Amino acid sequence: MTGTDIGLLLLRLGVAALLSGHATQKLFGWFRGGGPAAAGALFETWGFRPGPALAVLAGVCELAGAASVATGLLTAGGCAVLIGTMIVAASPAAANGLWAHLGGNEVPVVYAFLAAVLAVTGPGRYSLDHLFGLPTPPGAGWSLTALAAGVAGAVPMLLRRRAALRPHDEEVSP
Repeated sequence: MTGTDIGLLLLRLGVAALLSGHATQKLFGWFRGGGPAAAGALFETWGFRPGPALAVLAGVCELAGAASVATGLLTAGGCAVLIGTMIVAASPAAANGLWAHLGGNEVPVVYAFLAAVLAVTGPGRYSLDHLFGLPTPPGAGWSLTALAAGVAGAVPMLLRRRAALRPHDEEVSP
């Protein structure tokens, strides 16, 4: 039993608990969340359409990533899902800067960094990945793949949001 393995377990469980709460606010309205309808309405104002469906998708991604991180099963993949989801979550507040008290994107940025750390370090000895002998970091291959997949996974949703927010050109007739 090493301090590093215990620390990674605590980090995984803490991140997973917070992200599970975040997800269930969208999915079920728990923890004073609005559920799919209210979260969806907010998503619509941010340019994510259709809002309710994308709020459910975000909640499912957060919950799946949190389950992967908590159990330490397929950790690099779960981290990739969380990184991508948090990059997308950070985008609406980017214009407000980083700090949360100013309406910035500090919270999703922190979650993305924590997922990136776990992608690089691996889940540690107290994980299902370790128990089943699945390949985990350290090792550049899985770590870089998880980071790249998370970033690449965010791109389509960011492009979709950008298109939704772009002012529609008026058709000009000759």
